[in-house]
Amino acid sequence: MRPFDPLVRNPHALTILGNFWPRDYDFSPYPMERRLVQTEPETQVLVQTQRPGGTVVGEVVLLHGLEGGGDAGYIRSMAFHALEAGFVVHRFHMRTCGGTEKLCKTLYHAGLTSDLRSFLEQTQGDAEGVPRFLVGYSLGGNVALKLAGELGETALIHGVCAVSTPIDLAMAARRIGRRDNWLYEQRFVARMKKRVIGTGRYSEADLSGKDSLYAIDDKITAPSFGFGTADNYYATQSAKNFLQAIRVPTLLIQSKDDTFIPFEMYSHAAFRDNPHLKLVATEHGGHLGFLARSGQRFWADDRVVEFLRVLAR
Repeated sequence: MRPFDPLVRNPHALTILGNFWPRDYDFSPYPMERRLVQTEPETQVLVQTQRPGGTVVGEVVLLHGLEGGGDAGYIRSMAFHALEAGFVVHRFHMRTCGGTEKLCKTLYHAGLTSDLRSFLEQTQGDAEGVPRFLVGYSLGGNVALKLAGELGETALIHGVCAVSTPIDLAMAARRIGRRDNWLYEQRFVARMKKRVIGTGRYSEADLSGKDSLYAIDDKITAPSFGFGTADNYYATQSAKNFLQAIRVPTLLIQSKDDTFIPFEMYSHAAFRDNPHLKLVATEHGGHLGFLARSGQRFWADDRVVEFLRVLAR
């Protein structure tokens, strides 16, 4: 696989360009199936499924990041390239995402694996004897890695890819709260507030003065799931706690200059001790900004598809 030669080297430029770069793919050969999956009483999540035209070599479940969804740019490009490679693609939405605010009793959080596990269990017989993989981005990567650790050697999944993943949630929350990330954080906060209010369970008054991700997590997310505080939520739900237990081939792609994720968290001992983990670290890339100077523009997609193809043989 070709090494990553970034389109530009500034991490903020790559982060922004990676988000807004056009993904004008022709999805007409791959009709979209939309279904609501009940994962718990009073909880339904949206899954959008597309199937390749030829032989199916595997299934891929794509997990979006914070305040993302099935139409996020990184999901669209990965979906297209996976379909072209012969994989069934499931665009899995976290609870309350994709227009399901009124169909869920709580919000999602970075360690909520129960909905994903329920979907995998309910559809296990649909895999037609082909392997099934998880591909998670940012917060979705934390969910994918955590579930892989929880599952251990069970046959629900056969491999995992995680891109730009905050495996230490507390460290990432502190980093995104710094001045150079102010615009990003305010964009996330505005979307989170809208989603929280959209559930009908909270009002604008409940969110008054909560102008950081930490504040929302501390006053809304953590208490909603019984974690008490944001600090306890981060401490218990970070994927770093589950890396040693992963028993399926796992690829992690992480840039050293990620504007949200301090690379020091990747000094975790699991990357030395667990042979199932493969870390690909690039000097540049920002957050989900792996735009290549030449060749296929979305370099991380190529890297993930190559990894999955080998596993699916």
